[in-house]
Amino acid sequence: MKLQWLGLLVLGLGMALTQGMSDTVQVKQDVKLGTYLSGSNGKALYIFTKDQPGLSNCSGGCATAWPPLLVSGDAPVVPMGIPGKFGVITRSDGGHQVTYNGWPLYYWAKDQAPGQTTGQGVGGVWFIANVSPTLQVHNDAKLGSFLVGPTGMTLYIFSKDQPNMSTCTGACLEHWPALAVGYPPVAIEGLSGKLGTITRTDGTLQVTYNGQPLYYFAGDKAVGEATGQNVGGVWFVVKP
Repeated sequence: MKLQWLGLLVLGLGMALTQGMSDTVQVKQDVKLGTYLSGSNGKALYIFTKDQPGLSNCSGGCATAWPPLLVSGDAPVVPMGIPGKFGVITRSDGGHQVTYNGWPLYYWAKDQAPGQTTGQGVGGVWFIANVSPTLQVHNDAKLGSFLVGPTGMTLYIFSKDQPNMSTCTGACLEHWPALAVGYPPVAIEGLSGKLGTITRTDGTLQVTYNGQPLYYFAGDKAVGEATGQNVGGVWFVVKP
């Protein structure tokens, strides 16, 4: 199954990324939406683009449809290893709502089970809460610096691609899953180069770097591995 390996990796990181129901958030993987946050109940979390950093503009009927992720104390309990910053704001009703990189987090009432992401793109203002930053830099003794995804897995480019166009489909995509997001990607502070997305034929937003579509490699099983380097003479790590 596509990205099954990455899902297993996220689970395999265990203590580093998800430590069970006691945590306020978990990390999940979706083939089309990428790495995203869920609540302790496994249900997807979303951001509202009409919010402001540290301020929720969703109340009343909006909050009924999009219940805020609340905690009882002043800080959420989060797993170690998730990039980005968690916090808590006080809502107008006094509830303590969890934020991620300043964005208040919400559930979607129509998601009935873990893994559902039916709130993605609703009204053009609700989007899955992707783990961010999307791109980070890893330093390797042999290969030097190269780009990795939000959970630290190595990213690659395919030399047969064209600018802003992926030619990796079908079986190729099973071995080289696209770096996908549900919302415009974010790079680690200080990273030069142009970050963007292309829309694949199945509607997936694939991240690009300087116009080059980005991929994982199914053969990489742990953070820091780069076993896809120079495979077939056409796959290479991405130099920042």
